[in-house]
Amino acid sequence: MKIKLVALFLCLSQAVLAQKNHTKEDSLTVRSIFDQALLSGQSYSNLNYLCKVIGNRLTGSPQAEEALQWGEQKVLNYGPDRVYQQSVEATRWLRGDKEWVAISEDVDLMLNSCALGGSIGTDGPVQAEVIEVNGMKDLERFGPGDFKGKIVFYNEPMDRAKINTFDAYGACASQRYYGAVEAAKYGAIAVLVRSLTTLTDIKAHTGSMAYKDGVNKIPAAAISTQDADVLHAYIEDFGSAKVTMNLNCYTANENAQTYNVIAEIKGSENPEQIIVFGAHIDSWDKGEGAHDDGAGVVQCMEVIRMFKELNIRPKNTIRMALYINEENGNKGGITYADMAQKSSENHIFALESDRGGFSPRGFSIDGSDDQIAKVAQWEELLEPYGLHFFKKGYGGVDIGPLKTKEFNVNPRIMLLGLYPDSQRYFDYHHSDDDVFENVNQRELELGGASLASMIYLLDKYWARF
Repeated sequence: MKIKLVALFLCLSQAVLAQKNHTKEDSLTVRSIFDQALLSGQSYSNLNYLCKVIGNRLTGSPQAEEALQWGEQKVLNYGPDRVYQQSVEATRWLRGDKEWVAISEDVDLMLNSCALGGSIGTDGPVQAEVIEVNGMKDLERFGPGDFKGKIVFYNEPMDRAKINTFDAYGACASQRYYGAVEAAKYGAIAVLVRSLTTLTDIKAHTGSMAYKDGVNKIPAAAISTQDADVLHAYIEDFGSAKVTMNLNCYTANENAQTYNVIAEIKGSENPEQIIVFGAHIDSWDKGEGAHDDGAGVVQCMEVIRMFKELNIRPKNTIRMALYINEENGNKGGITYADMAQKSSENHIFALESDRGGFSPRGFSIDGSDDQIAKVAQWEELLEPYGLHFFKKGYGGVDIGPLKTKEFNVNPRIMLLGLYPDSQRYFDYHHSDDDVFENVNQRELELGGASLASMIYLLDKYWARF
């Protein structure tokens, strides 16, 4: 009886160890990944080239095409089993020149401004009285025609009380994206939008906006938070304000013929099963696209380099995707999901890095409660590297289509987004300040190592999901 009890105890002990979900070998591998990133990493030098030599990368621009060619060649040098292009057709929007916005009543006071991505131009300067609203919900107090011939000024700020700045961004981003559509329904001829940042500064932050079939298209521009406060104070002091806008932006008649860059390390046991990870290589034409999303691009390239350098042989195929056109259409992500469906590819996990090159804290996870709980079991292994956040959340724009009903690549696929500290992200987001100098080398390298470590663990323990 005693022997049977000992045998039972040993079986139970092994089961408990299995539930721990990692081994001493895993600890050593994760340590080697972080050592490789911190002592021999190439992400910072790669980001320097991407930002300082190539520059910002609006879809269809010469810089975007140069970045794609550079990324393809660079990762090819790291020695993956396969590197190829995936054709993408995307709308091409151009900013034009001489854009400006000014308070033009009594004095000409220039406001720091920039057109929103996708906006039409003004076809010469347009002057009108401004009506200020506190975000989209504030429109409910107005009736049809109340904005006829007017410029609507959306002035809802990001909520600084929210600790997670992405939550603050999401709460008011609709005024930028849908503001022109809704204002046009009330007769407005243009819109101004308070820049989406927690800072009070002079930088205008651009971003995508949308139009809707059957609704009049009107021009849209962002103004800096400091100038939004100036315009608000002017209206309060004088009762009204007139603003003049001049935007020369437009959408080209011909679409951009471009592509995603794909690189693979073939799985040693289950090559037909794919773990895709990626970032978007395009950026807005403000700044250099350093945090958004140059940081993610070079971190993903590092994953390929480190797996090859450390001779980590994945069981499943790991695939890097550098997506094009995330900023103004997401045609890269949509095309990827479409091709995956048409090819009947078996994607088991998808990861994305698109929240800046700041200190990594963990991963936000779009998956079942059971899947999230299994990832959270690695907290003990990863906590020494500052990774402790493994909670339900958003995966990312580029990988999102993989889980939609339209493509339904795998209804059980788990999407993970690298989750860095968010406090400074919107200081730079979509503005002239999103430059290489505002990325910290060590934080960037830690993010790449975190991404590689999670891919290593998901690959090794995929059957448990």
